Amino acid sequence: MGDQQHPFRRSEAFFGRRKAKNLSNPQQKLLNDLLPKLQFDISRPAPQNLYEVFAHKPEKIVLESGFGGGEHLIHQALTNPDVGYIGVEPFVNSMAKALTAIEENNVKNIRLYNEDATELLDWLPANCIDRVDLLYPDPWPKKKHWKRRFVSQKNLTRFAKVLKKNGTFHFASDIDTYINWTLNHCEAHPNFEWQAKTASDWHTPYENWTRTRYEAKAIREERTPCYLRFKHT
Repeated sequence: MGDQQHPFRRSEAFFGRRKAKNLSNPQQKLLNDLLPKLQFDISRPAPQNLYEVFAHKPEKIVLESGFGGGEHLIHQALTNPDVGYIGVEPFVNSMAKALTAIEENNVKNIRLYNEDATELLDWLPANCIDRVDLLYPDPWPKKKHWKRRFVSQKNLTRFAKVLKKNGTFHFASDIDTYINWTLNHCEAHPNFEWQAKTASDWHTPYENWTRTRYEAKAIREERTPCYLRFKHT
């Protein structure tokens, strides 16, 4: 999930801006005080056992890349306290919003990363994640910008590295060209198998789904959400 303007930061896979409006004093305090307690420090060696980064050993671990306002991430964490969630979001205002919700709801099963997701994926140990969520990522609608889309053979290989055998990759979008792009890239990748069995499968939201503001906007503008499920083979 990402903002559609991109004036500030550019790296291998992240082309979005880092910050928009000024933060409130409470938001800045959360970034200063709470974020360091929850975020990964990739300057240190990765843990051999990722379960150890959570206060209580989770039954499984889910990574959401680009969580935007954090609605889905926080909802999932609150309704699945036995699951460990890793949220990645470089946009400062979105991270501040998520931190506010984490503090207000006393969420204990979330860890965060506030930079480029590719850095974290490269750092994490292999076979440590049960599911990767990429929900309403920036579609980069202009064809000349399609190479900036997060779904690529290189990033699918990164997902494949961290996912456990038979783990899942969830991709949601309302943009037809990006849906087809993702289907084609996953079909071409040796480690991902699309799980749709009927025509209605890709219009059925994921289990315990909560609508994000991006999805609500898509529906208001009469675009149809699509929910793709891929198995790591």
